[in-house]
Amino acid sequence: MMRTIISTIAAVLLPLAVAHAHDVTKHELAYETKGTKVTLVYEHPLPDVPGKSVKGVLVEYEPGGYNAAHTHAKSALIYATVLEGSVLSGINGGEVKTYTAGMNFTELPGDQHDVSANASKTEPAKLLAVFVVDTDDTALTTPRKP
Repeated sequence: MMRTIISTIAAVLLPLAVAHAHDVTKHELAYETKGTKVTLVYEHPLPDVPGKSVKGVLVEYEPGGYNAAHTHAKSALIYATVLEGSVLSGINGGEVKTYTAGMNFTELPGDQHDVSANASKTEPAKLLAVFVVDTDDTALTTPRKP
């Protein structure tokens, strides 16, 4: 009797769990962008460092918004600070972490940004990413292909 009840519950819940797992997987390593605006807000050559510049990029996430999995310019050292809301970030297949307003993280040259998303489905989020990059690098972000 108990085995029948457990089997019935498993039969009902398993498809829901699989569907939910698919949504999480798609969200964690998205190959598309949804509800995100990216704006270059600052650019200046670094004094006494020929060929290097600092570039500021404002990333604005709508509720539930996310960026495609991506890489940055090979020369890019990035220091990102969450200005508003909460942001999910995962790099190089590592743990996906939640950063709230005032928190920051770093990306090193060659890092692969797997997850870049608003942690909230109801509130917007913003972050400022400051790049130290080769001045000639114009493509700061390149989406990864599936």
